[in-house]
Amino acid sequence: FRYSPGYNASSMDITTLQPVLDWTAQHQNWAAFIVFLVAMGESLVLVGYVVPGIFILFGVGALVATGSLDLWKMLFWAAAGAAAGDILSFWLGYYYQDHLRTLWPFRANPSWLERGEVFFQRHGGKGVVIGRFVGAMRPIVPLVAGMLRMSPAKFITIDILSSLVWSPV
Repeated sequence: FRYSPGYNASSMDITTLQPVLDWTAQHQNWAAFIVFLVAMGESLVLVGYVVPGIFILFGVGALVATGSLDLWKMLFWAAAGAAAGDILSFWLGYYYQDHLRTLWPFRANPSWLERGEVFFQRHGGKGVVIGRFVGAMRPIVPLVAGMLRMSPAKFITIDILSSLVWSPV
């Protein structure tokens, strides 16, 4: 997957994120909500390609290290957000199935779904776990798992467990 939006998350530095981190440190009651939204956005189909979630989550980790935020609370909300984004993407795939191929951006980039399908067919349930840890696959694997009619109970179980492992990593 080589997605190149006008925005390049890899070019971000801490000065770009510093206002978000400062605000989060000053408004600790909102930190859990922000962590949830960032982790969810990073896991959502398409949104995950442009949301610089990992940078914000590393910054929150730095705030945890300074004692500004509670470690276990942030880990829980990061895992919950990641699982929520994946589950929403899964249900979009489950509901729309092959109709997704006719929608933007998949109509213009059919290889995204094709590569996701090959990956998922090769790895099955393990692909959900692998996809959780591979940035380029993270937003597409849940969608494809839904498209290919993976059992919802199996997907949700694997996804929640992998999200719980991903969060502290």
